[in-house]
Amino acid sequence: MSEKSFIVPHDFTPVADIALEHAIATAKPLKAEVQLVHVVSKENQIHEANEKLASIVGKYDSSGVKIVPNVRIGNIFEDIGDFASEHEAELIFMGTHGAHGWQHVTGSHALKVVTNSSVPFIIVQEKLVKPTGYDSIVVPMDLNKETKQKLTIVSRLAKYFGSKVHVVIPDETDDFLKHQVKSNIVFANRFFKDRGVDMTHAIISRSGFDKEVVKYAVSVDADLIAIMNLNRSSFLNALSSNYEQYIITNDALIPALIVNPVYKEGYGQSILFS
Repeated sequence: MSEKSFIVPHDFTPVADIALEHAIATAKPLKAEVQLVHVVSKENQIHEANEKLASIVGKYDSSGVKIVPNVRIGNIFEDIGDFASEHEAELIFMGTHGAHGWQHVTGSHALKVVTNSSVPFIIVQEKLVKPTGYDSIVVPMDLNKETKQKLTIVSRLAKYFGSKVHVVIPDETDDFLKHQVKSNIVFANRFFKDRGVDMTHAIISRSGFDKEVVKYAVSVDADLIAIMNLNRSSFLNALSSNYEQYIITNDALIPALIVNPVYKEGYGQSILFS
């Protein structure tokens, strides 16, 4: 592969700096470059944006990571995905915050940006990345088959950081669904073992599963929660229809890896760190 590339949308707020620091921590040992991008709506805003981005790049000169500033005219909700595709990026790191930010990347807006991209996101709040990166990753798995797709990305992050992966699965009462839960545990165990990743699993309450996921993540001092952007509710989905927004804006401030499902054969064969 060509040089690895990560994207950081930046709206000149403190949480965007934190997202950049997460990207730098991930990029440094991989010798990946970080594309820093700010989106403006008018041409006369370009000069000021370029000056601000140059100042940010200068602040992280000593990081050892190549940071490339970019200004785009357009709409952040539509253009970040296109920008990531153009640069063949493998991850997008984005901060989310309240509506005080210039581009208002709140939890619901962040989901809109994610949905318009085929590239996985790590969405951070105001919590600094550990020097050792993501040591502990929580992976909620309900019974939607799409949830297994994120395992490829999680395994590669875990291999890179030497992370411990904690798979959490809802406690089902129906015998058929219990069998499916056991099958998912077996699948995940084999998947991570084959890739040399240390994994544990826990079965937690199906009632309020999304809240239980965050509670469990706090109990294992998780640095990342990995979810799929299913954005729907169904019989086999233990997660509520707005769980994505709940997870990415969780009170514990734990960053979220969020992936859009891909409905095609061969998914995950060359994605992320391959």
